[in-house]
Amino acid sequence: MGILVQKFGGTSVASYEKMKEVCKIIEAHKEKYKNIAVVVSAMGRKGAPYATDTLISMCTNINDRPTKRELDMIMSCGEIISGTILATMLDSMGIPATFLTGTQAGIITTKAFSNAKIKKINPKKIQRELADGKVVIIAGFQGMNEKMDITTLGRGGSDTTALALAAALKAKNCYIFSDVDGVYTTDPKKVKDAKKLSALSYNEMMEISSEGAKVLHNRCVEIGDKFKEGQIYVPEMLIAAKAMQAGLKVLAPSLKAEGVEPIGKAVIGTVKGDLHDIGKNLVKMMMDGAGIEMVDLGVDVPEEKFVEKAEEIGADIVCLSALLTTTMPAIETTIKAFEEKGIKDKYILTSRGTVKVKDLFCNGMASSIIGCQDISVKLIKNKIKEMVDLENKKKPLADQAICDLLNKDQINISRRTVAKYREELGIKSSSKRKRI
Repeated sequence: MGILVQKFGGTSVASYEKMKEVCKIIEAHKEKYKNIAVVVSAMGRKGAPYATDTLISMCTNINDRPTKRELDMIMSCGEIISGTILATMLDSMGIPATFLTGTQAGIITTKAFSNAKIKKINPKKIQRELADGKVVIIAGFQGMNEKMDITTLGRGGSDTTALALAAALKAKNCYIFSDVDGVYTTDPKKVKDAKKLSALSYNEMMEISSEGAKVLHNRCVEIGDKFKEGQIYVPEMLIAAKAMQAGLKVLAPSLKAEGVEPIGKAVIGTVKGDLHDIGKNLVKMMMDGAGIEMVDLGVDVPEEKFVEKAEEIGADIVCLSALLTTTMPAIETTIKAFEEKGIKDKYILTSRGTVKVKDLFCNGMASSIIGCQDISVKLIKNKIKEMVDLENKKKPLADQAICDLLNKDQINISRRTVAKYREELGIKSSSKRKRI
Protein backbone atom coordinates (compact mmCIF):
# COMPACT_ATOMS: atom_id res chain seq x y z
CA MET A 1 0.00 0.00 0.00
CA GLY A 2 2.40 2.74 -1.17
CA ILE A 3 5.38 4.16 0.70
CA LEU A 4 5.38 5.21 4.34
CA VAL A 5 7.90 7.71 5.72
CA GLN A 6 8.45 7.67 9.48
CA LYS A 7 10.52 10.09 11.50
CA PHE A 8 11.81 9.42 15.02
CA GLY A 9 13.30 12.21 17.10
CA GLY A 10 16.29 12.15 19.41
CA THR A 11 14.40 11.08 22.52
CA SER A 12 12.80 8.21 20.58
CA VAL A 13 16.23 6.74 19.75
CA ALA A 14 18.04 7.82 22.92
CA SER A 15 18.85 4.28 24.09
CA TYR A 16 18.89 0.67 22.94
CA GLU A 17 15.64 0.09 24.84
CA LYS A 18 13.90 2.95 23.08
CA MET A 19 15.27 1.85 19.72
CA LYS A 20 13.75 -1.59 20.33
CA GLU A 21 10.37 0.14 20.71
CA VAL A 22 11.01 1.99 17.46
CA CYS A 23 11.75 -1.34 15.77
CA LYS A 24 8.43 -2.68 17.03
CA ILE A 25 6.62 0.32 15.55
CA ILE A 26 8.35 -0.18 12.20
CA GLU A 27 7.56 -3.91 12.28
CA ALA A 28 3.89 -3.21 13.02
CA HIS A 29 3.63 -0.88 10.02
CA LYS A 30 5.32 -3.42 7.75
CA GLU A 31 2.07 -5.36 7.80
CA LYS A 32 0.30 -2.46 6.10
CA TYR A 33 3.05 -0.80 4.05
CA LYS A 34 5.33 -2.72 1.75
CA ASN A 35 7.91 0.07 1.61
CA ILE A 36 9.08 2.04 4.66
CA ALA A 37 11.66 4.82 4.81
CA VAL A 38 12.70 5.94 8.30
CA VAL A 39 14.32 9.29 9.14
CA VAL A 40 16.22 9.50 12.44
CA SER A 41 17.67 12.24 14.59
CA ALA A 42 20.78 12.00 16.75
CA MET A 43 20.54 9.89 19.91
CA GLY A 44 19.14 11.78 22.89
CA ARG A 45 19.29 15.45 23.81
CA LYS A 46 21.78 17.76 25.51
CA GLY A 47 24.02 15.77 27.82
CA ALA A 48 23.72 12.47 25.97
CA PRO A 49 27.07 11.22 24.59
CA TYR A 50 26.01 11.34 20.91
CA ALA A 51 23.53 14.22 21.04
CA THR A 52 24.08 17.14 18.67
CA ASP A 53 25.02 19.55 21.47
CA THR A 54 27.57 17.07 22.81
CA LEU A 55 29.19 16.71 19.41
CA ILE A 56 29.34 20.49 19.00
CA SER A 57 31.04 20.86 22.38
CA MET A 58 33.79 18.50 21.24
CA CYS A 59 34.85 21.25 18.83
CA THR A 60 33.97 24.34 20.87
CA ASN A 61 35.95 23.04 23.86
CA ILE A 62 39.03 23.28 21.64
CA ASN A 63 38.11 26.36 19.63
CA ASP A 64 35.25 28.63 20.69
CA ARG A 65 34.83 29.78 17.07
CA PRO A 66 35.05 26.68 14.86
CA THR A 67 34.10 27.06 11.19
CA LYS A 68 30.52 26.22 10.30
CA ARG A 69 31.77 23.72 7.73
CA GLU A 70 33.58 21.71 10.43
CA LEU A 71 30.63 22.02 12.77
CA ASP A 72 28.34 20.57 10.11
CA MET A 73 30.76 17.68 9.65
CA ILE A 74 30.71 16.73 13.31
CA MET A 75 27.00 17.43 13.80
CA SER A 76 26.15 15.02 10.99
CA CYS A 77 27.78 12.19 12.95
CA GLY A 78 24.93 11.99 15.47
CA GLU A 79 22.35 10.84 12.92
CA ILE A 80 24.87 8.47 11.33
CA ILE A 81 25.39 6.74 14.69
CA SER A 82 21.68 6.39 15.51
CA GLY A 83 20.77 5.35 11.95
CA THR A 84 23.47 2.69 11.75
CA ILE A 85 22.49 1.20 15.11
CA LEU A 86 18.78 1.16 14.19
CA ALA A 87 19.46 -0.57 10.85
CA THR A 88 21.64 -3.16 12.61
CA MET A 89 18.95 -3.76 15.23
CA LEU A 90 16.26 -4.29 12.56
CA ASP A 91 18.52 -6.77 10.77
CA SER A 92 18.95 -8.71 14.02
CA MET A 93 15.14 -9.03 14.21
CA GLY A 94 14.97 -10.51 10.72
CA ILE A 95 13.83 -7.26 9.10
CA PRO A 96 16.21 -6.38 6.22
CA ALA A 97 17.39 -2.79 6.61
CA THR A 98 20.06 -0.45 5.32
CA PHE A 99 21.30 2.96 6.40
CA LEU A 100 21.94 5.98 4.14
CA THR A 101 23.49 9.32 4.99
CA GLY A 102 21.78 12.44 3.70
CA THR A 103 24.31 12.53 0.87
CA GLN A 104 23.71 8.88 -0.05
CA ALA A 105 19.97 9.54 0.05
CA GLY A 106 20.39 12.16 -2.69
CA ILE A 107 19.55 15.23 -0.60
CA ILE A 108 21.04 18.31 -2.30
CA THR A 109 20.98 21.57 -0.33
CA THR A 110 21.96 25.20 -0.62
CA LYS A 111 25.56 26.06 0.30
CA ALA A 112 24.75 27.67 3.67
CA PHE A 113 26.37 25.67 6.46
CA SER A 114 24.34 24.99 9.64
CA ASN A 115 21.16 26.41 8.12
CA ALA A 116 20.90 24.98 4.61
CA LYS A 117 17.68 24.51 2.68
CA ILE A 118 16.86 21.49 0.56
CA LYS A 119 17.06 22.34 -3.16
CA LYS A 120 16.23 18.92 -4.58
CA ILE A 121 16.24 15.23 -3.81
CA ASN A 122 17.28 12.39 -6.10
CA PRO A 123 15.54 9.42 -4.47
CA LYS A 124 16.79 6.72 -6.87
CA LYS A 125 19.08 4.99 -4.37
CA ILE A 126 16.33 4.94 -1.76
CA GLN A 127 13.90 3.52 -4.32
CA ARG A 128 16.37 0.77 -5.31
CA GLU A 129 16.83 -0.28 -1.69
CA LEU A 130 13.07 -0.25 -1.10
CA ALA A 131 12.58 -2.38 -4.23
CA ASP A 132 14.98 -4.92 -2.68
CA GLY A 133 12.58 -5.26 0.24
CA LYS A 134 14.64 -3.30 2.76
CA VAL A 135 13.58 -0.76 5.34
CA VAL A 136 15.68 2.28 4.47
CA ILE A 137 17.01 4.28 7.42
CA ILE A 138 18.02 7.83 6.46
CA ALA A 139 19.99 10.37 8.46
CA GLY A 140 17.82 13.39 9.12
CA PHE A 141 19.03 16.97 9.44
CA GLN A 142 21.71 16.71 6.76
CA GLY A 143 22.49 16.78 3.06
CA MET A 144 25.18 17.84 0.64
CA ASN A 145 25.71 21.08 -1.25
CA GLU A 146 26.82 21.25 -4.85
CA LYS A 147 30.47 21.44 -3.76
CA MET A 148 29.98 18.02 -2.10
CA ASP A 149 30.32 19.45 1.40
CA ILE A 150 28.12 18.03 4.13
CA THR A 151 25.51 20.55 5.28
CA THR A 152 22.93 20.59 8.06
CA LEU A 153 19.40 22.03 7.96
CA GLY A 154 19.25 23.87 11.26
CA ARG A 155 17.99 22.58 14.60
CA GLY A 156 14.94 20.37 14.22
CA GLY A 157 15.84 19.79 10.58
CA SER A 158 15.03 16.07 10.68
CA ASP A 159 11.34 17.01 10.43
CA THR A 160 12.18 18.85 7.23
CA THR A 161 14.08 15.83 5.90
CA ALA A 162 11.11 13.55 6.52
CA LEU A 163 8.56 15.78 4.79
CA ALA A 164 10.85 16.50 1.85
CA LEU A 165 11.56 12.79 1.38
CA ALA A 166 7.85 12.00 1.59
CA ALA A 167 7.25 14.45 -1.23
CA ALA A 168 10.15 13.13 -3.34
CA LEU A 169 9.09 9.51 -2.83
CA LYS A 170 5.40 10.35 -3.33
CA ALA A 171 4.74 8.61 -0.06
CA LYS A 172 1.26 7.65 0.99
CA ASN A 173 1.80 9.01 4.49
CA CYS A 174 4.45 10.66 6.61
CA TYR A 175 4.38 10.05 10.38
CA ILE A 176 6.34 12.27 12.77
CA PHE A 177 6.79 10.41 16.06
CA SER A 178 7.40 12.42 19.20
CA ASP A 179 7.55 11.94 22.95
CA VAL A 180 4.77 14.52 23.58
CA ASP A 181 1.08 13.68 23.68
CA GLY A 182 -0.15 16.31 21.22
CA VAL A 183 -0.29 19.96 20.11
CA TYR A 184 -1.85 22.46 22.51
CA THR A 185 -3.41 25.89 21.98
CA THR A 186 -0.51 27.30 23.98
CA ASP A 187 2.25 26.08 26.30
CA PRO A 188 0.48 23.94 28.96
CA LYS A 189 3.41 24.56 31.33
CA LYS A 190 2.64 28.30 31.27
CA VAL A 191 -1.13 28.42 30.76
CA LYS A 192 -3.12 25.98 32.91
CA ASP A 193 -6.23 25.94 30.73
CA ALA A 194 -4.37 25.15 27.49
CA LYS A 195 -6.33 22.70 25.35
CA LYS A 196 -4.99 19.81 23.29
CA LEU A 197 -6.03 20.05 19.64
CA SER A 198 -7.48 17.12 17.74
CA ALA A 199 -6.33 18.43 14.33
CA LEU A 200 -4.43 21.29 12.68
CA SER A 201 -4.30 22.64 9.13
CA TYR A 202 -0.98 23.22 7.34
CA ASN A 203 -1.39 26.97 7.73
CA GLU A 204 -2.13 26.74 11.44
CA MET A 205 0.82 24.42 12.00
CA MET A 206 3.09 26.66 9.96
CA GLU A 207 2.14 29.70 11.97
CA ILE A 208 2.66 28.18 15.40
CA SER A 209 5.88 26.47 14.27
CA SER A 210 7.27 29.71 12.87
CA GLU A 211 6.37 31.38 16.13
CA GLY A 212 8.53 28.97 18.08
CA ALA A 213 6.23 26.15 19.13
CA LYS A 214 8.54 23.14 19.69
CA VAL A 215 6.38 20.58 17.89
CA LEU A 216 7.45 20.57 14.25
CA HIS A 217 10.23 22.48 12.57
CA ASN A 218 8.61 25.37 10.67
CA ARG A 219 10.45 24.42 7.46
CA CYS A 220 8.96 20.96 7.76
CA VAL A 221 5.47 22.45 7.74
CA GLU A 222 6.43 24.84 4.96
CA ILE A 223 7.54 21.94 2.75
CA GLY A 224 4.43 19.97 3.59
CA ASP A 225 2.22 22.88 2.64
CA LYS A 226 4.15 23.53 -0.55
CA PHE A 227 3.88 19.90 -1.53
CA LYS A 228 0.13 19.93 -0.88
CA GLU A 229 -0.79 23.35 -2.30
CA GLY A 230 1.85 23.99 -4.92
CA GLN A 231 2.70 27.36 -3.37
CA ILE A 232 3.65 29.06 -0.12
CA TYR A 233 1.99 32.17 1.30
CA VAL A 234 3.01 32.83 4.88
CA PRO A 235 6.80 33.16 4.43
CA GLU A 236 6.30 35.50 1.49
CA MET A 237 3.88 37.60 3.50
CA LEU A 238 6.27 37.76 6.42
CA ILE A 239 9.14 38.83 4.18
CA ALA A 240 6.97 41.62 2.73
CA ALA A 241 5.85 42.69 6.20
CA LYS A 242 9.41 42.80 7.51
CA ALA A 243 10.51 44.78 4.46
CA MET A 244 7.73 47.27 5.11
CA GLN A 245 8.73 47.54 8.76
CA ALA A 246 12.33 48.24 7.78
CA GLY A 247 11.12 50.92 5.37
CA LEU A 248 9.01 52.55 8.06
CA LYS A 249 12.04 52.76 10.36
CA VAL A 250 13.87 54.68 7.64
CA LEU A 251 10.90 56.97 6.99
CA ALA A 252 9.94 57.61 10.62
CA PRO A 253 12.53 60.37 11.35
CA SER A 254 11.56 62.23 8.18
CA LEU A 255 7.87 62.01 8.99
CA LYS A 256 8.45 63.40 12.47
CA ALA A 257 10.60 66.19 11.07
CA GLU A 258 7.78 67.14 8.70
CA GLY A 259 5.36 67.26 11.61
CA VAL A 260 3.14 64.49 10.25
CA GLU A 261 0.60 63.50 12.87
CA PRO A 262 -0.87 59.98 13.20
CA ILE A 263 -4.39 59.61 11.86
CA GLY A 264 -5.44 57.64 14.92
CA LYS A 265 -4.39 55.52 17.86
CA ALA A 266 -4.82 51.78 18.35
CA VAL A 267 -4.15 49.20 21.01
CA ILE A 268 -3.22 45.72 19.79
CA GLY A 269 -2.43 42.46 21.56
CA THR A 270 -2.92 38.71 21.61
CA VAL A 271 -5.70 37.73 24.00
CA LYS A 272 -5.33 35.88 27.30
CA GLY A 273 -4.29 32.24 26.94
CA ASP A 274 -2.62 32.70 23.54
CA LEU A 275 1.15 33.13 23.18
CA HIS A 276 1.32 33.56 19.38
CA ASP A 277 1.89 36.88 17.71
CA ILE A 278 2.74 36.49 14.01
CA GLY A 279 -0.75 37.59 12.94
CA LYS A 280 -0.76 40.43 15.45
CA ASN A 281 2.62 41.65 14.26
CA LEU A 282 1.55 41.64 10.62
CA VAL A 283 -1.55 43.70 11.40
CA LYS A 284 0.50 46.09 13.52
CA MET A 285 2.96 46.62 10.67
CA MET A 286 0.16 47.27 8.20
CA MET A 287 -1.59 49.73 10.49
CA ASP A 288 1.71 51.48 11.23
CA GLY A 289 2.11 51.88 7.49
CA ALA A 290 -1.36 53.39 7.24
CA GLY A 291 -0.36 56.14 9.70
CA ILE A 292 -1.97 54.77 12.87
CA GLU A 293 -0.04 55.03 16.12
CA MET A 294 0.12 51.48 17.52
CA VAL A 295 0.54 50.43 21.15
CA ASP A 296 1.46 46.76 21.28
CA LEU A 297 0.55 44.95 24.51
CA GLY A 298 2.25 41.71 23.50
CA VAL A 299 0.79 38.25 24.08
CA ASP A 300 -1.37 36.56 26.75
CA VAL A 301 -3.00 39.91 27.54
CA PRO A 302 -5.78 39.90 30.19
CA GLU A 303 -9.08 41.65 29.45
CA GLU A 304 -8.54 44.45 31.96
CA LYS A 305 -5.19 45.42 30.42
CA PHE A 306 -6.86 46.07 27.04
CA VAL A 307 -9.46 48.24 28.79
CA GLU A 308 -6.90 50.17 30.87
CA LYS A 309 -4.52 50.88 28.01
CA ALA A 310 -7.28 51.91 25.58
CA GLU A 311 -8.59 54.40 28.16
CA GLU A 312 -5.10 55.60 29.05
CA ILE A 313 -4.02 56.56 25.52
CA GLY A 314 -7.45 57.52 24.19
CA ALA A 315 -7.42 54.81 21.53
CA ASP A 316 -9.69 54.84 18.52
CA ILE A 317 -9.28 51.13 17.75
CA VAL A 318 -8.77 48.02 19.86
CA CYS A 319 -7.31 45.05 17.96
CA LEU A 320 -7.71 41.63 19.54
CA SER A 321 -5.65 38.77 18.12
CA ALA A 322 -6.00 34.98 18.49
CA LEU A 323 -4.28 32.23 16.56
CA LEU A 324 -6.90 29.49 16.43
CA THR A 325 -10.65 29.23 16.85
CA THR A 326 -9.98 27.46 20.14
CA THR A 327 -8.59 30.67 21.63
CA MET A 328 -11.02 33.05 19.97
CA PRO A 329 -13.60 32.90 22.82
CA ALA A 330 -11.18 35.06 24.80
CA ILE A 331 -11.91 37.81 22.26
CA GLU A 332 -15.58 37.70 23.20
CA THR A 333 -14.65 37.82 26.89
CA THR A 334 -12.49 40.90 26.31
CA ILE A 335 -15.27 42.66 24.40
CA LYS A 336 -17.65 41.94 27.29
CA ALA A 337 -15.15 43.64 29.61
CA PHE A 338 -15.55 46.82 27.54
CA GLU A 339 -19.32 46.40 27.68
CA GLU A 340 -19.32 46.04 31.47
CA LYS A 341 -17.38 49.31 31.77
CA GLY A 342 -19.93 50.97 29.49
CA ILE A 343 -17.23 52.08 27.02
CA LYS A 344 -17.59 49.58 24.18
CA ASP A 345 -19.11 52.14 21.81
CA LYS A 346 -16.08 54.42 22.20
CA TYR A 347 -13.90 52.01 20.20
CA ILE A 348 -13.77 50.24 16.90
CA LEU A 349 -13.55 46.59 17.95
CA THR A 350 -12.74 43.52 15.94
CA SER A 351 -16.14 42.04 16.74
CA ARG A 352 -17.43 43.94 13.74
CA GLY A 353 -15.78 41.54 11.31
CA THR A 354 -12.49 40.02 12.30
CA VAL A 355 -10.18 38.94 9.53
CA LYS A 356 -7.97 36.16 10.81
CA VAL A 357 -4.48 36.62 9.43
CA LYS A 358 -4.01 32.89 8.91
CA ASP A 359 -7.00 32.98 6.59
CA LEU A 360 -5.50 35.70 4.41
CA PHE A 361 -3.49 32.79 3.09
CA CYS A 362 -6.53 30.49 2.79
CA ASN A 363 -10.17 31.20 2.09
CA GLY A 364 -11.80 32.16 5.35
CA MET A 365 -13.00 35.16 7.23
CA ALA A 366 -14.25 34.97 10.73
CA SER A 367 -17.87 35.64 11.47
CA SER A 368 -18.91 37.50 14.58
CA ILE A 369 -16.93 36.21 17.47
CA ILE A 370 -20.04 34.75 19.06
CA GLY A 371 -19.98 31.10 18.20
CA CYS A 372 -16.41 31.30 16.96
CA GLN A 373 -17.17 29.58 13.67
CA ASP A 374 -15.51 30.54 10.41
CA ILE A 375 -17.53 31.76 7.50
CA SER A 376 -15.23 29.53 5.46
CA VAL A 377 -16.50 26.51 7.40
CA LYS A 378 -20.10 27.52 6.83
CA LEU A 379 -19.45 27.95 3.12
CA ILE A 380 -17.81 24.52 2.90
CA LYS A 381 -20.72 22.94 4.71
CA ASN A 382 -23.14 24.65 2.32
CA LYS A 383 -21.16 23.31 -0.63
CA ILE A 384 -21.22 19.79 0.79
CA LYS A 385 -25.00 20.01 1.29
CA GLU A 386 -25.45 21.36 -2.23
CA MET A 387 -23.38 18.53 -3.71
CA VAL A 388 -25.40 15.94 -1.84
CA ASP A 389 -28.70 17.56 -2.86
CA LEU A 390 -27.70 17.49 -6.54
CA GLU A 391 -25.99 14.07 -6.59
CA ASN A 392 -27.18 11.04 -8.53
CA LYS A 393 -29.19 9.24 -5.86
CA LYS A 394 -28.35 5.89 -7.43
CA LYS A 395 -24.62 6.76 -7.22
CA PRO A 396 -24.25 9.04 -4.20
CA LEU A 397 -20.99 10.85 -3.61
CA ALA A 398 -18.57 9.24 -1.16
CA ASP A 399 -16.65 11.48 1.24
CA GLN A 400 -13.49 11.13 -0.86
CA ALA A 401 -15.37 12.14 -4.03
CA ILE A 402 -16.71 15.25 -2.26
CA CYS A 403 -13.19 15.97 -0.99
CA ASP A 404 -11.78 15.72 -4.55
CA LEU A 405 -14.45 18.07 -5.94
CA LEU A 406 -13.78 20.65 -3.22
CA ASN A 407 -10.04 20.44 -3.84
CA LYS A 408 -10.68 21.14 -7.54
CA ASP A 409 -12.49 24.31 -6.43
CA GLN A 410 -9.33 25.35 -4.52
CA ILE A 411 -10.90 24.43 -1.19
CA ASN A 412 -8.22 22.33 0.45
CA ILE A 413 -9.80 19.88 2.82
CA SER A 414 -9.22 16.29 3.90
CA ARG A 415 -11.63 13.40 3.53
CA ARG A 416 -11.78 13.15 7.30
CA THR A 417 -12.94 16.76 7.61
CA VAL A 418 -15.55 16.23 4.91
CA ALA A 419 -16.92 13.27 6.90
CA LYS A 420 -16.98 15.39 10.06
CA TYR A 421 -18.85 18.25 8.38
CA ARG A 422 -21.27 15.82 6.71
CA GLU A 423 -22.11 14.26 10.06
CA GLU A 424 -22.56 17.71 11.63
CA LEU A 425 -25.04 18.50 8.84
CA GLY A 426 -26.97 15.34 9.67
CA ILE A 427 -26.23 13.78 6.26
CA LYS A 428 -25.89 10.01 6.16
CA SER A 429 -22.94 8.23 4.57
CA SER A 430 -23.04 7.48 0.83
CA SER A 431 -23.87 3.81 1.40
CA LYS A 432 -26.91 4.78 3.50
CA ARG A 433 -28.03 7.44 0.98
CA LYS A 434 -28.00 5.06 -1.98
CA ARG A 435 -31.36 4.43 -3.58
CA ILE A 436 -31.99 1.20 -5.43
